[in-house]
Amino acid sequence: MTLAEQFTALDNLLITHRNFWQCTAFDFDELPWPELVPVFDLLSDEQVAELDTDQNALYQLFSPYIPGLDTLTSLCELTAANTDRDEYPFWLSNGIKGRKFTQLQDFVSALERPQPALPILEWCAGKGHLGRMLAFNKASNVHSIELQQSLCEQGEKSAQQQGLAMRFTQADVLKDNVAKHFYPALHAVALHACGGLHQTFMYQACLAKTQQISFSPCCYHLFTEDTYQGMSVEAKKSELRLCHRDLKLALQEMVTAPSRVAKIRETEVEWRLGFDALRKSLTGSQCYVSVPSVHKAIFSGSFKAFCAWAADKKSLELPQDIDYESFLLKGKMRKKVTDRIELVRHVFRRAIEVWLVLDRALYLQQQGYQVSVTTFCEKQLTPRNILIQASLPS
Repeated sequence: MTLAEQFTALDNLLITHRNFWQCTAFDFDELPWPELVPVFDLLSDEQVAELDTDQNALYQLFSPYIPGLDTLTSLCELTAANTDRDEYPFWLSNGIKGRKFTQLQDFVSALERPQPALPILEWCAGKGHLGRMLAFNKASNVHSIELQQSLCEQGEKSAQQQGLAMRFTQADVLKDNVAKHFYPALHAVALHACGGLHQTFMYQACLAKTQQISFSPCCYHLFTEDTYQGMSVEAKKSELRLCHRDLKLALQEMVTAPSRVAKIRETEVEWRLGFDALRKSLTGSQCYVSVPSVHKAIFSGSFKAFCAWAADKKSLELPQDIDYESFLLKGKMRKKVTDRIELVRHVFRRAIEVWLVLDRALYLQQQGYQVSVTTFCEKQLTPRNILIQASLPS
């Protein structure tokens, strides 16, 4: 199956089943799919949470009720890159947390390395951890582009101390003239560059006819318009219309969070839904209205204090005689519904991501590149494990 055929098949399935994923869980007080009620009657809250960490188990659970999931599973399967994880001296890993360092090892191992070796352009480099590994692996030179000047200075200092051929340029890649950093005899790399950042990277590399491009995309909704703009011919012709909420769905497969973080997340959802029930009772509104993000410390306080904060943000005056416990209970009950709606939506989270990745791969093909789409590491290291590699024919 070609990339275009894979995209078209996936596109058709997502359009056919968008009633299962293109919705907002907080909008509902009960499950919007009556046919799935018997499935959830047999599941405890703990089983719902466990299923949410196992994509294959989700496919198996819902395949009798959602036609075509077997096909969806195969369309989302990507070949694993051939990686032989290289070892590095301890000083190169200083300041890089264990899981992140292993991601970097696998990413570097999966890169196609042209002969002779090309100079490297590292995009959205941070402190240049990736660039330092490539420089250690005998890249002729590495040019790292990063927004924050402080990170550029730290990266340059580390490279100098370690005797690595690297230089840094501070730039806002969405505003500054970055075209001058791209040229044909170059290998442009980016690990987990977000949304508009990696799209700019692609546009500039293609414009310069950069010989080799390797990147792992992330956070598809960031630095983009609210309505997704397809890159490839096929995506531009698609009937699928994705908003930021849909793009965020692609990111909702994650490595299991520590129990403390998971508990705070659970409390936050219960309190937001509890406040929403309170707001509805006071205003008569039936639509969910979000309140702004807030420092997680607030969820270590009281539900009453959170409601006071949220009411202030929504210019809502609270009566003195509110039964906060009853509204908190409503929040907890609504969270049970929300979790189950999200579980159904999550059946399609990898499919949305693969659709977005194939759009990028097809765009590169249409610019004359030979393109491969693989995974560079296990999901346990990062669910954002897709690697797109493109090279111009010799």
